Amino acid sequence: MLYPVNRYILIDIPTESGENESAIVLPDDYKPAESRFVEVVALGAAWDVRFEVEEDARLVVDRSMIEEISIGDTIYNVILDNYVVGMIE
Repeated sequence: MLYPVNRYILIDIPTESGENESAIVLPDDYKPAESRFVEVVALGAAWDVRFEVEEDARLVVDRSMIEEISIGDTIYNVILDNYVVGMIE
């Protein structure tokens, strides 16, 4: 398990499930436009994060600022606290 430090928050990015069946044929490399912001789930936070982040908190973050860390076969996603736009209750 990765324990974040230096104002990082360890996050999980929920996958969007289900593929839509369509009569329109699209190229294999087609990717639909993504929103700039995405809802994520906090898994842990560094002690020096500037606001309280509880485990399983739902956060809205800037998608482009999510950092992916690969250690062995495990992939972790982290984001700095200043890229959190808000919390969802």
